[in-house]
Amino acid sequence: MDQREFAGVYKEMFPFWEEITEEDRAELCRHSREIAYSKGANIHDGNECSGVIFVRSGCLRVYMLSDEGRDITLYRLYPGDLCMLSASCVLEAITFDVLIDAEEDSACYVISGPAFAAASERNPRIQIFALETAVSRFSDVMWVMQQILFMSMDRRLAIFLLDESARTGSDTISMTHGQIARYMGSAREVVSRMLKYFVNEGMVESLRGGIRILDKKRLRDLAL
Repeated sequence: MDQREFAGVYKEMFPFWEEITEEDRAELCRHSREIAYSKGANIHDGNECSGVIFVRSGCLRVYMLSDEGRDITLYRLYPGDLCMLSASCVLEAITFDVLIDAEEDSACYVISGPAFAAASERNPRIQIFALETAVSRFSDVMWVMQQILFMSMDRRLAIFLLDESARTGSDTISMTHGQIARYMGSAREVVSRMLKYFVNEGMVESLRGGIRILDKKRLRDLAL
């Protein structure tokens, strides 16, 4: 991809773009790549500075993994979203690791972490932007932690099903019990028991490899 095309995108994306030197703008463009990721691909494994990721199309899932191998979705990134947590060399004050997978076939711009870090050292405005971008995601992370710590399982599951329905625009959730449990950071047996209760109450219908929502009103009442 031509560097001028990166520059055109970054001018719209970064509020600091016109405030930094032409040399720094050129350096960031030179160290940018357009990468296509297939659905299910791991983009960032938490152990390296993968760079600053800008989503052009598709959807990425940001999650954490426990020592036992259980993961919990923190948030998703959609077209136009930027991920700073994949650039640990830029945000050294953030010490926890996240992993990132492509939830759909996705196209991204990736700016080299070391190049972005070097530019930020020369330009405090970039440092401020990086921190503000990372901090803005912590409200999403705290919402997930609040659900895990303080909400009952039936309420958490109702919220999850409604959120997935809103995200996909469909009343059918094409996920197995195990996938739902993995996204929620729970055990498959717990999710299966709760879904069986939802089925018996007429709120959802169990499908092969998925769930169909039958009564959104009752799910919304449960989610409140």
